[in-house]
Amino acid sequence: MQQLAWVDRGQSVTFEKLAEDEARPDCIGVSRLGSLQTSGSVFTVWMQMRGSAWVESKEGQFRLRPREWLAFEKESRPMVQASRDGLCVGVAVDAQALRMLGMLADAGLYSGHGRMSWTEARMALRLWREAQASGADNPLALRPLLLHVAALQRGFAEGVQRCPGRSRQRKRQVFGRMQRARMFLEGNSHRVVRIGELAELTNFSSWYLSKTFHSLYQESPQSLSARLRLERAATLLRDTDMMIGEVAEASGFDNCCSFARAFRARFGQSATRYREASAHLPPESAKPAMG
Repeated sequence: MQQLAWVDRGQSVTFEKLAEDEARPDCIGVSRLGSLQTSGSVFTVWMQMRGSAWVESKEGQFRLRPREWLAFEKESRPMVQASRDGLCVGVAVDAQALRMLGMLADAGLYSGHGRMSWTEARMALRLWREAQASGADNPLALRPLLLHVAALQRGFAEGVQRCPGRSRQRKRQVFGRMQRARMFLEGNSHRVVRIGELAELTNFSSWYLSKTFHSLYQESPQSLSARLRLERAATLLRDTDMMIGEVAEASGFDNCCSFARAFRARFGQSATRYREASAHLPPESAKPAMG
C-alpha cells in the first residue's frame, strides 16, 4: 500500500519506507509549521507551492521559496519544516522505483536545486493531488508525477553527457556525485568548504573531483563556494538588519576588510551602497545574479 505522510499545524514526523512497500513511490508533504524527516532508502524530491520551508540535510541547510524544488539522495535524510503559511509537497522513491523510471523515460533523478515556472508548479500540484487521491488503489498512480519531476531535471542531460565514463551508467554515477558536491556547497554557503570534504562526500580523489567539477560547471569548487558566500551576504544585506560585520561573519569571512574587497569585486559597489540601493527595489530586482 502506498503511504501518505502529511504533516500539518506544527506536527513533527519521521517518514520511513516500509519493506512491503518497495518499488512504490509515496506522497509526502508538510504545511503550516509542520516538519517531516525521511529515513530509509529513499530518494526525495520536494516542491514548494506556497510560503517557504527550511530544509536541513547532510548537504547542509537550504531555504525553499515558492516554485523552487530540491532533490536529495537517499543518504541525505532531509528534514523539511514549512513556514507558518507554507505548503511543500514531495515524493519519496526507492531504488527499484528509480530503475523503473529510467526504463520508462531513459532518465534518472539526481540531487539538485531548481525553479519551476507557474505552469510547471500548477501541474506538479495537480499530479501530486491526483496521486494522493488514487495511489493507495493504483500502484502506478505516481508515474505521471515522477515523469513530471524527471522533466524538471531535463536540463541535467547535457551535464551527464559531459561527465567522464565509458558507459551511460558510469556518466550518470559521476554526475550524481558531482551534483551532491554542488549541493553541499550550496548548503554550506555560510563557511569555507575544503576540497577534502567534497572528496570524502563523493568518494573521489581531490584531484579528480576538482578537474571533473570544473569541466562540468565551468567553475572550480573554490570559486563557486566564494560566489555562493557572497550571494548569501547580499541576501542578508537585503533581507535583514544585520550589521556589515555580522553579515561578513555569517558568510564565512574572517574580517570585514576581506569581505569588503570581495563584495565590491563581485557586485561593483560596497556592501553599504548595495543595502541602500536594495531598499528601493522590489525583492526580485534586488536579488543578486546567480551566474
